[in-house]
Amino acid sequence: MPASVAQPRLGDRSLFPDLEAAAYLNHAAISPLSLPVRQAIHAVADDLGRRGSDAFLTWHAERQRLRHLLARLLHASADDLALVANTTRGVSDIALCLPWRPGDRVLLFRDEFPAVVTPWQRVAELFQLELEFLPAHDRLHHLHAALRRPARLVALSAVQFQTGARAPLAELAALCHEHGAELFVDAIQALGVCPLDVTATGVDYLSAGSHKWMMGSDGLACLYVRPDRIAALQPRVAGWLSHEDGLGFLFAGAGHLRPDRPIRQRIDFVEGGAPNTIGAAALAASLDLILELGVPAIYTHVQTYLDELEAGLRELHFTSLRSALPDERSGILAVLPPHPVDLIALHHRIREHGVVCSTPDGKLRFAPHWPNARAEIPGVLAAIDAALRAV
Repeated sequence: MPASVAQPRLGDRSLFPDLEAAAYLNHAAISPLSLPVRQAIHAVADDLGRRGSDAFLTWHAERQRLRHLLARLLHASADDLALVANTTRGVSDIALCLPWRPGDRVLLFRDEFPAVVTPWQRVAELFQLELEFLPAHDRLHHLHAALRRPARLVALSAVQFQTGARAPLAELAALCHEHGAELFVDAIQALGVCPLDVTATGVDYLSAGSHKWMMGSDGLACLYVRPDRIAALQPRVAGWLSHEDGLGFLFAGAGHLRPDRPIRQRIDFVEGGAPNTIGAAALAASLDLILELGVPAIYTHVQTYLDELEAGLRELHFTSLRSALPDERSGILAVLPPHPVDLIALHHRIREHGVVCSTPDGKLRFAPHWPNARAEIPGVLAAIDAALRAV
């Protein structure tokens, strides 16, 4: 981080000097870019402008540093991570590379974000798989009942995007493994705000994009595969950079261009083509901030904020969808407005008062992160109260 840039502090948005919103509560959609992230983006662009291809190895090293930052965030090994274009790409890569047999059963949950549904629907058609959708609530209970019949894989979100309900990943993974199934997790609504340890939870596969709670730019995601699962994957999405020493023929002289060079036996074989260099530098800069603050501290800060906001919204007669169980809470507070208020009209009015939130599938969703200060909550509640009076 450049010496001229202030250090991150919980509840301090000084690293977002020109953020327009009075209260930005939409990190579950897209996070604004901090000053260090923007500086990293400019640094890549400026270096490529000055040096062109000579800058390649410099930023290749930064991508390797990013892997280690992600490994710290996930409590994983950097060798078990790949950098892909987005969460959906990570889901699709695993979906396409698993060794399917016709009739294999895949269990999904209702009301999921389409990123964790559509790829499985497509491979079900391609490989003649059986899909089954389970109820969105009480996922552990419904999965226990569904696994009485053999299943190949279970896929779900770590945090449900509409309600903020956090899944009990360790219990779900243990249940899957007990019944011979594997667990795929879409962690985009968790990683960066909720503590997540892939080794301790035992999840088999995980994908998470950078532009929400990890606060990077869009167009980049991490993909994790448990080490003992990699050997079974079939490299159906491999490209020219998926080979061992895939770059060697460009620098080592004649005689090194070999089409029989083996595909890497690590999950980074999915990195088959030119990488998102700018996105990698941006995410590394943001993770420097997040890891300095510590995800457990960020999580506690966000829960304290949401506790106060939720209480105020209840006084305004909103219905909270936040779990009463602390272990099921995330960075999201979703509410329903008092009947018969028009949600979309209310949302527009709230935005006019400088409060940025979102309305996924008919819920009013608030998603603060580490820069949000509790001091802004009275203004948020006043804005919502004024919006209610105007619709």
